[in-house]
Amino acid sequence: MPHWLVIDLEATTDEGGWPVTEMEIIEIGATLVDRQGREQDHFQRFVRPLRRPLLTPFCRELTRITQANIDSAQALTEVWPVFERWLGQHHSRLEGWASWGDYDRRQLLQEWERLQLDSQLSRVPHMNLKQRFAKARRLERPLGLNGALQLAGMQFTGQQHRALEDARNTARLLPLILPL
Repeated sequence: MPHWLVIDLEATTDEGGWPVTEMEIIEIGATLVDRQGREQDHFQRFVRPLRRPLLTPFCRELTRITQANIDSAQALTEVWPVFERWLGQHHSRLEGWASWGDYDRRQLLQEWERLQLDSQLSRVPHMNLKQRFAKARRLERPLGLNGALQLAGMQFTGQQHRALEDARNTARLLPLILPL
């Protein structure tokens, strides 16, 4: 049975946002689901940013990720190989990977290049679920994750702006987007 990987990242930021080139991943959340959106496995890790190791008050408030979570985490160069080993056991059944919007894909591409990391995901098709949901629902413009869930008659479960919870909520919309 084919599976989809839904990934969400949390990253360093401040009020008003930063350019993607200035952001660093601080949390990776991934849920492996079947085409019905049922979770088969998941992955979650905090990541210690190297260029700006102190989280801004805005970032801590938004994500509820503490400085202690980050200080005790490993750098992405250590976390990513752990993710790749986890993904390796599912790779043969992976139909594609998805995220809500294009930010996560762009952030990963940037980090892989900057840190010279290889990823199995670079050879797997990516789907921007935010765009696909908007197209499927014939919306004038794409919605945020919470708005899309509400439009689909669902409530967000868990803590918003936490990587695994965001990935799991995004995965709930996958069956509404994928062709049968």
